[in-house]
Amino acid sequence: MSKLETPITHWYWKTLGGLLVEEFCLVSRALTCGGRWVDALVLPERETRIAERGEKIEIAPGERAVLVQTKDSRLGMYLMGQTLFSAELLRRRFPAALIESVALCTKDDEMLRPLLEAHTGCRVVIVPRSAFASDAV
Repeated sequence: MSKLETPITHWYWKTLGGLLVEEFCLVSRALTCGGRWVDALVLPERETRIAERGEKIEIAPGERAVLVQTKDSRLGMYLMGQTLFSAELLRRRFPAALIESVALCTKDDEMLRPLLEAHTGCRVVIVPRSAFASDAV
C-alpha cells in the first residue's frame, strides 16, 4: 500500500475490528502467472490486531472475510476490477468463506458505483478525507 492509502485502509479496518492482514497475497507468482495481492484482508471475527508480515493465514469455512482495495481518488474501473476479481481469487482458495470485497476511495462515481454493487458481495465505501487525514499510520 502507498503512504497515501494506508491511513484510509487503517481507518476502515478500525470500523470493522478484527485481524488486519496488509498486502495479502491472493496468488503467488509462478512461471505461468503473475502474483496478485489485495491491499488488505480483514477477518472481523478475530482478535483486533495487525498480522505479522509473513504470518500464515487460513480462513475457516463460514468465516467472514473482507477484502479491501484502496485508492485515494475517485472510484474508477481499475479499482472496480481489483475489487471484483480479488473476491473471485479468494473464493478459489477458500470456497466456504463468507467473502465481501470493498472498494475504498475518497470520491464517488454515480455511474460506476451501481455497476460494481450489482455483484454479490461487492460494495463501495467513500471515505471522507476528514476521517483519515489526522490518523497516524
